[in-house]
Amino acid sequence: MKHLFMFFAVLGMFIGLNSEAKTTKAAKKGNTVSTSEVAYLAGGCFWGMEDLLRKLPGVTQTEVGYMGGDTKNANYNIVKTGTTNHAETVKITFNPEKITYQDLLLYFYKIHDPTTTNRQGNDIGTQYRSAIFYTSDKQRDEAEIVRARVDKSGAWKSPVVTQIVKAADFWSAEEYHQDYLQKNPGGYTCHFERKIEFKE
Repeated sequence: MKHLFMFFAVLGMFIGLNSEAKTTKAAKKGNTVSTSEVAYLAGGCFWGMEDLLRKLPGVTQTEVGYMGGDTKNANYNIVKTGTTNHAETVKITFNPEKITYQDLLLYFYKIHDPTTTNRQGNDIGTQYRSAIFYTSDKQRDEAEIVRARVDKSGAWKSPVVTQIVKAADFWSAEEYHQDYLQKNPGGYTCHFERKIEFKE
């Protein structure tokens, strides 16, 4: 009887440990799935920016909109005047376990010209400026590190003018702007990936 009791006690302990291991594994798996961070980047017309950023491994969602101005409920008709101080911005949701914030920024610096003030290609105005809108002190610090690295590397022949400012209200752009180049293949864009490296 004593041996039988011990057998069931050990069996119960084994089942409990096994169940705990499965729960821990499931929790870790759940954390991996739910891990996400948001970045806000501006670098000219948001169509071209979004189309390139959305293809990066680790990027789970993109949305285009307006950030950086004071006018509430910003929309294309007022932002395009260049008087609201909003920048055409891409909201990027990404998994930092698959792509780091710094690597995302390094790619950002390859797909637009960060040396032109309020201009990207043929698009001119404050709404087309180069800007990183940070959501935390950690993002701000990393943005400053990456900007300094890009500038120091000399990959771009002129000084980097990208603004690093705190994220504010993000106003989602009109539906026809979302995934524009997917809906309109061959549509206008001045964005492309440069074959440049930012050596430390």
